Amino acid sequence: MIQTEVRGAPVYYACEPRVLDQLDQLLQRYDKKNCLVLHGEKSWNAISPYFPKSLDYASLTFLPYNGECSLNEISRITELVKENKFDSIIGIGGGKVLDIAKASANDAQVDAILIPTLASTCAAWTPLSVIYTDDGVFTHYTIFPKSTLMVLFEPRVLLQSPTDYFIAGIGDTLAKWYEADVIIRELTEVPLVVKIAHQSAQLCRDVLLEHGEQAIKDQREGILTSALQKVMETNIVAGGMVGGFGDKFGRISGAHSIHNALTTQAETHHLLHGAKVAYGILIQLILEGNAQEVLNLRNFYKNLALPLTLKDLGLTIDQPQKLRQIAEAATMEKESIHLLKEEITAEKVLQAIYDLEELLQ
Repeated sequence: MIQTEVRGAPVYYACEPRVLDQLDQLLQRYDKKNCLVLHGEKSWNAISPYFPKSLDYASLTFLPYNGECSLNEISRITELVKENKFDSIIGIGGGKVLDIAKASANDAQVDAILIPTLASTCAAWTPLSVIYTDDGVFTHYTIFPKSTLMVLFEPRVLLQSPTDYFIAGIGDTLAKWYEADVIIRELTEVPLVVKIAHQSAQLCRDVLLEHGEQAIKDQREGILTSALQKVMETNIVAGGMVGGFGDKFGRISGAHSIHNALTTQAETHHLLHGAKVAYGILIQLILEGNAQEVLNLRNFYKNLALPLTLKDLGLTIDQPQKLRQIAEAATMEKESIHLLKEEITAEKVLQAIYDLEELLQ
């Protein structure tokens, strides 16, 4: 019998205008009196118009983070939490801030409360953190034994957020379908919870392909519409449910290995996580022998300015040494690309890169 661990959702979730007006009441409900608020400069500027000016029940201490979700930064925050006897960490920001908050809360054995200011990943939902070096090179993932206490999403904040982050979130969430489906469809018996993950992944694909372009247009125009809210919550909620219910069958496979490999090249560091993952989807599809699906996605990628080619990544086909380094990094023993049905080697990944270039000429 297939065994999975389910951490499907935070204890409490709300997405609505003025949701932060309830913060003091919610902190009292869960008896959180002494909270560390971890944030970035941009994320605080984004959320501050909606954040309560004062609280009656809880005491808040504000602290900026240092830029990367690294072991050093997690250790720094963990020690501060222990020294000051904080009973929770409120993370405000994008994926890296939220991942630091989750990891530090886990290490300090306190609860995490997350307030996303971007819809660029499912970081607010899923109980894991992506760990990088202090210089921004991916090292590993850490999965935590329990879900986040609260996720509070003020949708109006997205209207002021950079559109590039929203687009990257669509790329990252689109990968949920391609990375989960390639694993789940090979199972001879699919547990009910994994079926929920599979259906959530399909929902991600369907909502994004149907509403993604309109949502980007609405976000650029500063209009909170049904399409925009659907895509925001797909990125955060449905995307998080894929791994939350699917566990090892619903987290990552080929596309994220390509992302991880791309982080080894300085030329790609200007690209957001989800943009690199989106390129990884295309390489995974080539490895699967599914060039037609690449062609099906081409116009969607073009319209959202997601990377299709090496040029879009800041690389060229005339850099064989760099391309080989990417292929070798993507196929390291620990990489999730080995969850694909066929044996994947560095040579196959390198050839897939060349094949994708030729296909999209």
